[in-house]
Amino acid sequence: MHSHSIEQWTHDHAFLGEKHDENERRTWLVVVLTLVMMVGEIVAGSLFGSMALLADGWHMGTHAAALGIAAFAYRFARRHLGNAHFTFGTGKFGDLAAFASAIILGLIAVEIAYESVLRLINPVPIVYGEAIAVAALGLGVNLASAWLLRDNHDHHHGHAHGHSHAHDDHDHDHDHHGHHHRHHDNNLRAAYVHVMTDAATSVLAIAALAVAMYSGWVWADPAVGLIGSAVIASWAFGLVKSSGAVLLDVRADEKLERVIRSRMEAGDDRVTDLHLWQVGPGHCAVLLSVVSDKPKPPAVYKRRLAGLKGLSHVTVEVETCPH
Repeated sequence: MHSHSIEQWTHDHAFLGEKHDENERRTWLVVVLTLVMMVGEIVAGSLFGSMALLADGWHMGTHAAALGIAAFAYRFARRHLGNAHFTFGTGKFGDLAAFASAIILGLIAVEIAYESVLRLINPVPIVYGEAIAVAALGLGVNLASAWLLRDNHDHHHGHAHGHSHAHDDHDHDHDHHGHHHRHHDNNLRAAYVHVMTDAATSVLAIAALAVAMYSGWVWADPAVGLIGSAVIASWAFGLVKSSGAVLLDVRADEKLERVIRSRMEAGDDRVTDLHLWQVGPGHCAVLLSVVSDKPKPPAVYKRRLAGLKGLSHVTVEVETCPH
């Protein structure tokens, strides 16, 4: 008779993205870059009496705050990885931060739209050369930040804990199609959207200012501001939708759910309840109930799910149902 320690039957709940540490470092670097740019613009604006520099400096501060939320979420999730108070780990903190960032983006869109409407009604004098220079400087910083935050995610991921690596062609095809949704890091995406929002705003501002400067159409700048606010609002809505889905445990992957059901329903075994949700970037949990007239041990059913990528926490309930 073999003796086994309890540790052999327990596992952790470390459901962070596989590039969590790398993404955290990149996000902190962008936070520092944004803060340096913000301080530089505010100081220069104060010394040279430039309202354009001052305004853009404080605007950069808003993005620095949002990026700071993303960076702190990475740090908190990493530092509390083994905290038993979090039932399924801290993998969702990135989605919580992304949701908060999306709300901030929405407020920025409202602010830009409001300012644009005011300037359409009451045009203000613009120092075009200075304003274009500030926008170009901001664009350079934003493009550098976007490069740092680019999602160069490769397509190699770990398998579920304790499962083998074998899988058939059908499951491989499923994983290829369901890969993007389950492995996406919403926190990194939120930070990326923030810098791309600022970059897009800078591009639109440069174009509008150039048109206004050479044509005299002073309404071009606020008109483009309204277009920019609509674009930002749409990005914010998409981010709210994707991060909110994870926070509310929306079905993680319908194709993976079908594969799980097809593997479990062999012979007289039938799945009566199945819940599949995301617990972190690249990690899904599944809880299912199986009824059978000749039930097998739960370990047998768990082995049927061997090789399915992204299944990191599997719970199987087995019930007997004669005939």
